[in-house]
Formats: sequence, structure tokens, C-alpha cells
Amino acid sequence: MSERFVVVPVDGGVGVAEEGEHSDAVVADPAPDTGGSSSSSGSAGGAAEEKEAGEDSVFEQQDTSAVVPILEYNREPNKYGDGVPKENSPFINNTDNDKGNSYDGTNMALFEEEMDSNPMVSSLLNKLANYTNLTQGAQEHEEAEDDEGPKKKAVKSPQMGTFMGVYLPCLQNILGVILFLRLTWIVGTAGILESLAIVGLCCSCTMLTAISMSAIATNGVVPAGGSYYMISRSLGPEFGGAVGLCFYLGTTFAGSMYILGTIEILLTYIVPKAAIFVAEKKEDEADALLNNMRVYGTCCLALMAVVVFVGVKYVNKLALVFLACVILSILAIYAGVIKTIFEPPDFPVCMLGNRTLQNHNFDRCLKTEVIDNVTVTTKLWRLFCDGPEINATCNEYFVNNNVTSVQGIPGLTSGVISENMWSEYGPLAMLVENKKLIAVGGSDSAQDIYMPYVVNDITTFFTLLVGIYFPSVTGIMAGSNRSGDLRDAQKSIPIGTILAIATTSIIYITCVVLFGACIEGVLLRDKFGDSVKGNLVIGTLSWPSPWVIVIGSFFSCCGAGLQSLTGAPRLLQAIARDGIVPFLQVFGHGKANGEPTWALLLTAGICEIGILIASLDAVAPILSMFFLMCYLFVNLACAVQTLLRTPNWRPRFKYYHWALSFLGMSLCLALMFISSWYYAIVAMAIASCIYKYIEYRGAEKEWGDGIRGLSLNAARYALIRLEEAPPHTKNWRPQLLVLLNLDSDQGVKHPRLLSLTTQLKAGKGLTIVGNVLEGTYLTKEAEAKKAEQNIKSSMSTERTKGFCHVVVSSNLRDGFSHLIQSAGLGGMKHNTVLMAWPGTWRQSNDSQSWKNFIETVRETTAAHQALLVAKNVDSFPTNQDRLGEGTIDVWWVVHDGGMLMLLPFLLRQHKVWRKCKMRIFTVAQMDDNSIQMKKDLQMFLYHLRLDAEVEVVEMHDNDISAFTYEKTLMMEQRSQMLKQMQLSRTEREREAQLIHDRNTASHATINDKAESGPERVHMTWTKDKLFTERNRNRECNANVAVRDLFNMKPNQSNVRRMHTAIKLNEVVVNKSQGAHLVLLNMPGPPKNRGGDENYMEFLEVLLEGLNRVLLVRGGGREVITIYS
Repeated sequence: MSERFVVVPVDGGVGVAEEGEHSDAVVADPAPDTGGSSSSSGSAGGAAEEKEAGEDSVFEQQDTSAVVPILEYNREPNKYGDGVPKENSPFINNTDNDKGNSYDGTNMALFEEEMDSNPMVSSLLNKLANYTNLTQGAQEHEEAEDDEGPKKKAVKSPQMGTFMGVYLPCLQNILGVILFLRLTWIVGTAGILESLAIVGLCCSCTMLTAISMSAIATNGVVPAGGSYYMISRSLGPEFGGAVGLCFYLGTTFAGSMYILGTIEILLTYIVPKAAIFVAEKKEDEADALLNNMRVYGTCCLALMAVVVFVGVKYVNKLALVFLACVILSILAIYAGVIKTIFEPPDFPVCMLGNRTLQNHNFDRCLKTEVIDNVTVTTKLWRLFCDGPEINATCNEYFVNNNVTSVQGIPGLTSGVISENMWSEYGPLAMLVENKKLIAVGGSDSAQDIYMPYVVNDITTFFTLLVGIYFPSVTGIMAGSNRSGDLRDAQKSIPIGTILAIATTSIIYITCVVLFGACIEGVLLRDKFGDSVKGNLVIGTLSWPSPWVIVIGSFFSCCGAGLQSLTGAPRLLQAIARDGIVPFLQVFGHGKANGEPTWALLLTAGICEIGILIASLDAVAPILSMFFLMCYLFVNLACAVQTLLRTPNWRPRFKYYHWALSFLGMSLCLALMFISSWYYAIVAMAIASCIYKYIEYRGAEKEWGDGIRGLSLNAARYALIRLEEAPPHTKNWRPQLLVLLNLDSDQGVKHPRLLSLTTQLKAGKGLTIVGNVLEGTYLTKEAEAKKAEQNIKSSMSTERTKGFCHVVVSSNLRDGFSHLIQSAGLGGMKHNTVLMAWPGTWRQSNDSQSWKNFIETVRETTAAHQALLVAKNVDSFPTNQDRLGEGTIDVWWVVHDGGMLMLLPFLLRQHKVWRKCKMRIFTVAQMDDNSIQMKKDLQMFLYHLRLDAEVEVVEMHDNDISAFTYEKTLMMEQRSQMLKQMQLSRTEREREAQLIHDRNTASHATINDKAESGPERVHMTWTKDKLFTERNRNRECNANVAVRDLFNMKPNQSNVRRMHTAIKLNEVVVNKSQGAHLVLLNMPGPPKNRGGDENYMEFLEVLLEGLNRVLLVRGGGREVITIYS
């Protein structure tokens, strides 16, 4: 071969090409032509021959018959086959996977610095290929295997297909107790048409839900937890927790229903003599049955709980047996229906007139019979008469009507279908009658309840039957719950679930029609088969024997109950381990192998509540509510995800639409209220309470849920709408930008500023808490994050609801300017700035702090934003304080749009300030009519609907006092001295820089001249001469400055301003020194920036002697109106 091959594995040994694969990491490097022969370099498995240093190693294929040489990876740990150890190879030098470095080779050198955070695609794909779909929540397999130690076996890859993994489990969970025990009664009571409507409604609901569920289940991996996992990851932890617990309660009550069904079959159809409570009178039979159900149900529940606790694996192994019972029972029904065409079974129903009789205590449907030419009475006679004698006193209806026997199962071709088409609803204790038969009245209806008639045990109506029937279509989640055991969950779940629902829907629809076509109406309405000697009604139709259905349904109910007691604790455990409901944490623990012991105990306790209700017809609507709520939210999750078009919404199941999901959701909601409006309200209240609890106390989770996406969409829409027009005065409220100061450790200096924010906002409107750090973002990133965390912590402590915004800027001035300009988004921008008064501005050596303050005042004015400045903010009350009787004093000097009126009203909404009264002071000049002013102000406040005391303060034009002149002069002298000190410091810095620059320049010049040519004479300042000249100038300037200070006269404009500040301060202190809070108009800063320091002095004088002060500066618009 005339080519050299250089091996450059990009993966660093993680993804190694398999034997026989072509590797793209082999790069052909043409060498000089040395001939066409190939030299052998050793066998693939043996050691390579040593070569001289500097020689190239050439890999050749061992099979010399091949035309093209194929390069293979040598898997020896130390050598490639050329005798060069791996660690000495310049490119391939890293096989230590523990280091986590996935970079090797020169092809990706451009990205080598990012390899730690952004792995190579090849290593990423390798990790994904090794991903195992383990269940989330209860990891029984892993924990059980950890206990086995050396016996630990490798986890087998999931192998279940669509039929075994989804179709059959769904079939087993859907078909159950209601089909065997109540469907015949529902058909007889509601009629075929309304029964078909009930079945159609419920099956449509589950089919639409299955379509939505298929879309969610195929949008990524769904671990154990089924519907809970899907809803929580689609709609967020609040909805997920609420619906997950509802689904848990539904599954638990389903366990109760199955156990009650088991006991009903046992005591009514298998061993009726096992009853502990036996009714002596007919009217006590219902109560006796309920008490028997409670006793036996509790024992059965305890037994099942022990079975689940001891060995859940036996429950899973028996699942196939229970499923076989269900399928055999259904086949027996269809076989029986076919048999009725040729030979209907003999189950006569005894009728007295048109009333159905209970066939327990008599064997012949006759009043009298002739034995040896002697007419004797039958057992039936004794039930209606005083004695066995022919002349005994009998019930009037018994005397007037004949006894007839009708065939209970007339058969498919009998035409009975036309009679069973319509409904026969009725109240409690209504007699089951055949309207076709002739009857003569005359009985006392009050006495009928003591006679052996078949009667309604509950009041029947359409909506009740919907609630009782709906549990027979639940169980559609069985496939999605087993997604971890499926070979291809994203293919199996939709196909298996939809096929199972279609199959069961066909079974239910055909059963409704066939029952109505084969069975006499009175027998259909006989719930417990009393008219056919206590046989199960559906059993009378089956072939070859009624016992097939009785035994099959008994084991089916047992199995379903065990499955519920197995599944419900695991669902609760999954919710508990997610940590979204704090008080459920204890139920996340279990046995060493992960069995949820505590969850099983709670499940058994809740299940016992259903057992104590004791009536299958009363328990069924309860679990219908919980399942319907769960299905409702599955549909909602699919609709929300589809409408939002979130980027991650890419289900493999394509046959869904948001309209179908919305229809399914509406159908679920309608069925909830159709079944039982009060149960629906209770279920919603439970879900709402859980939702609010998780929202208030639960752990914070971010699962990329759809509700968050919905919130973002709603926020975007609202922000766009807010942009269309500014808010009306009636809607105006302070949207605050709070400018906080932080200490050297990035802690909040004035947390009371956040307290004031909370009291002012009461959780309403926008609050942005901002801070500025000096520097560059690249160097201050860690400090900025720490500052943000500290601010958020303080906000949480002070219960301030809002956003935090930390800006890093080259200087504080620009940073605050950026915040004022750009904080907020769209229409949700601040309109008011709240900050603390710089209390130490006089003591500070740096004048920049108070200059920043004044510039902020100017910028808020320019931006037409209101400004609130809190003085002595650390003395403001906390949120826990409750101020007693006191006042909030408003000093209304100039009109600022009504801010001064609105702020006290907002503060008094909070419980801290609630007991404070509002007082408004306004200032009258000499030429004002103060009495009229007071009346006008009172009328203005009346129209504003504000309760406040009004007082007009007169300020006379007094002569300016000597004290005012002196204070103004001291202020100006201090200002001048500070300017000179600042100037001298600036000069010193400038001169030092000048000396440095000149020395540097002179050195550079000397060096240049030395290289370029002969030296020239260079004249410059000497250092001594420079210092002498500078000191002489400084002494001269200092003498002049001192002389100017003593000869200064105060500026008249400053004198007038000082006079106003002093006089107004005297009045405010006199009236409001004891007030809880003083609100005061804030004068604007001077237009001439040279008087900025004097402006700070004026404000200090104005606020002197006051404790809590809030300076208010309006934003240039009206914020309060008298109109509604």
C-alpha cells in the first residue's frame, strides 16, 4: 500500500467502532509512491514488531486477498499495534473515562475549551443509547436488587408488546363488577334506548380521553405514575398533585367497590346462609344486607391488604387468571344468547296480577293445588293469608288477582325487545310490574312493603344510572401505567388503549341490546334476582350454567380489588416522592424493597370508608367523580399543549386535535354534574384545596408544564394590550421601582423600605426592586447573583411580591439611569420610584452620593414618573407592627396630580396603618380666604370619597430673620470650602499625573535620540522648580480663598429659599411632630446645577425635627379622580 493511515477517534474512547464497521475517524494520508506491494506488520491479535524511532506505522488487513485494506481498532489497553504506548501518542492519549473528558484529536480543537459543558455528539449519543427506562417514584426493582448483593442480576430490557402489555390489562380493568351485577338492571330501568345513550356518553368520554392520553403518552418517555405523571408534567405540580390525589382516591374507592361487589356475589348468590345479620321482617332486609356487607367487606379488605403486603408478585401472577375469568364469563354470556334462539333456559317468573313475586319461600307459582282430589293451599298462600286454610283472611290484591308464570328468558326471537325499549324509572319501594298483564286493584299500598313483592331498593332516574354505570368504562390508564415494561411504549399505548376501549364499547353496546332482546323486563329490573330464586340475572342467560358467571365474576371482582390495592399505594408513593405535597412525605417510605407500607395502610383506611357506606350504588358515583376529574385534566393538558404549540410538543401519535380534547373535557365536566352535582362540587372543592395547598406550601418544581406556557402567552397578550393606551386615571396605582442600597457583603441596608413597599402595594400592581453594582458584568457576575439572591430573600421575608433587577454598570449614576429608563416590559413599566433619603450625605467625603440622588430626582421628573423619598426609613413600621390610634398627616403645598391624597388611602388598606386617621393640611397666603379654602377642600375630599380632617395653615409674610441670613451664609461658606477642597484634591491628582507623563516622555525621547543620532540639548522643568512654583501658587490661592470666604454675602435667592424651608418646617413640626407619618411635597432641584448642594441643605432644614417623612413628587399627571 502506498498510503499512511492516521487514526483520530473523536470520541476519546467512548464510542468505539464495532468490528466490521467503517469508521469515519480514519483519514487517508497519501505518502510518496514506494511501490504497489503491501508489507505485513503483524497479526491483528499479536504484538506488533518494533520499528525505529521516527518511522510511520502502517496498519494492514490480515486477509491478503482483500483489495481494499480495512482498518480496525485494536482493543489492547496499551498499544495501537505499532509498538507506541497510548499515553505517548500525540493525538490519542486519553482513555481515562473517569475524568469525563470527551475530547481527543485536532479536528475539534476549536471547541476544546467548551468540552466540559458541551459534550461531543458521539459521547452524548452513546449515553442515550445506554439509557434504561426505569420507573420514577417507586423503584422497587433497583432497591430489591441492591439487597441481593452478589446475586444481583442484570435488569432485563422491557419486552412486553401491545397485546400483553396494554390491550389485555386495559380490557381487564375496564370490564368488571358493573357489567355482571348492574348492567341488566340498568337496561331494565332505563330501557334500551336510554341505556345506549348512557353507554355512548361514557364510552365517548373515555375514547376522547384515550386520544388525548395517547398524544401525551407519546410525547416523550412516561415513567410509572400514569395519569399523575402525564398531568403533572403537562399542567404543573399544582394541577398534577390535585388530580393525582383525586386519581388516587378514585382508585382507592374503586377497590371499595370491587370488594363490595365480591361480598354481594358471595352473600347473595354463592352462600346466602353465611349472612351474620338475618332480617326477621321484610322491611329490615336492606339494613341487614348492608350490615353483612360492612362486616364481610372489612374482613375481605383486611385479607386483601395482607396479601398485597406479603407478596405483590403473587397478585401480578394471578392477574392472568382473573382476566381469564372475565373473558370466559363474557363468552358464556354470548353463548347463552345464541342458545336462547334454539332453546331458551327455563327460569319462570311468578306474577301476581302484574306484580313480580320474590321466589324464595315457595316452590310452585300457584295459590292452591289439588292433591288426591283435595284442594290444598300452597306456600305462596301462606305468604298472603293468615293461615293455610282455604277460608283464611287474605290480602285483598291476592284475592282479586290470579297468579301467572312468565318465562324470564323468552329468547332472542321472542320480540321482547320492543317492550324493553323504554324506561321504567320510579321511587324507592316502587313495585316491579309488567304493564301487559291484567291486574285488579284494591290493595293497601302501605301493606305492600310487607308482602313478598320485588321492589325498587333505591329511587331511580337517568342521571343516577350514569353515575353508577361510569365506573365500568374506567381503567383506560392501565396501559400507560405499564409504560416502563413495554418494548415500544409510544407505539403500544395508543393502539392498545384505543383498541381496548373499542372492544369494550362493542361488548357493552351488544350486551345492552342482547339483554333487552332476550330477558323479560320484570326480570331485568329485579336487581338481585329475587324472582328467579336468588340467581344472578345475567347468570340465568349464560351457558352452560349460571355458576360460570357467578364464579367468574367473583374472581374477577377479587382480582380487580387486589389490583386497586396494589396500584393505589404506588400512585400515592409516586406523589409523595415527588415532594410536591409536604404532609405526604411519610408515605414515600416503605419496606427495604420499596413496597409502600405506609401508603398501603392509608389506602386500606380510605377503602374502609367505602366499605362502611356498604352500598355499591352509593360508592360508584363517588369514584366516578374522581375518575372524571382525572380524565378532564388529561384532556385539558392535551388541549393546552396543542393550542400553545410549545416547541417540545411533538407527539408521535398524530390523530389528535385540540377540538377533540376540548370536547372530551366538556363531556367529562357534563358527566360529573349529570351523575351527581353535589358530589361534583365536593370533588372540585377537594381538588381546589389540594391545588391551593401545593401552591402555598408545596415544594417548588419546574417541569416545563403547559400552565406555565399558558401564563407566558396570557402575559404576552396582556402586555400587548397594555401597550395600546396608557391607563385611565381610575386604574392608576403606583407601580413601584424600589432603589435599594446594599452593604459591602451585598446585604440589604434598609429592609424597612421593602416593608413600606408591601404596605403601600398590598400585593397589587407591579413592584421592581432594583440595585446597581459598580464595575463590569464579567468581573461582577458572582456578586450580582449574590445580591439578587439576598434581595429576593429580603423580599420574601418582608412579603414583597415583585421582581428583582440587579444591574452592573461602570458607574452608579449610569446604572440608576438605566434602571429608571428600562426597568419593566411593555405596558408593565413602573410609574413611581421609591428610594431612601441619603442620611449621611454631609458626613461623606465623596460628594457623588448626593449628586447621584439629585440626578435621580431630575431623571424621574424628565421621565414623568412620580418619586417617593423615605426619610428615617429604618424607623418605619414592619409588617408585623400594628400602629395604634394616630394620624397620617398630609401637607399639601402644591398640587402634584393627587399623589398626596392617594398614598394615605393605599397605606390605610394595610393592617399596619388601618387604625390611623388621615389629616390634610394646606398652606394659605396672606391674600387667600382660608375659610373658603377649607370649605372647598372638604368638598373636594367628599367628592374623592376620602375621610380626612382638613386644616388650613396661614403663613404670614414675616421679615426674614437674622437667623435665616446666618444659616444661609453658613451653608454657602461650607459649600465654597468643600468646592475648594475638592478642587485642591483634583489639582494634586492632575499635577501627579502631569509629572508622570513628562518623566515618561523625557525617558522615551532620550532613548530615541540615543538610537537615532547625536544628543541635543533638551530644556524641561526640574522637579524642585516645579514644587516651588506649585506651593507659591497654592499659598497665593489659599489666601485669596480665605479672604473671599470672610467677605461673602449670601445669595438673595438662597436666602428666600432658606426662609421658606425654616418657616414651613416650624409649622409642620408644630402640627405634625406626633404623627405616625408625614407626607410632604418635595421641592424640585434647581435648574442651575451649581446650587445642588444648597438644595440638599434646604431639604435637610425642611425635614428637621420630623421622624417618619415621605417626600412626594408627582409624575405630571392626575392620579385620582372624582368620577366613578
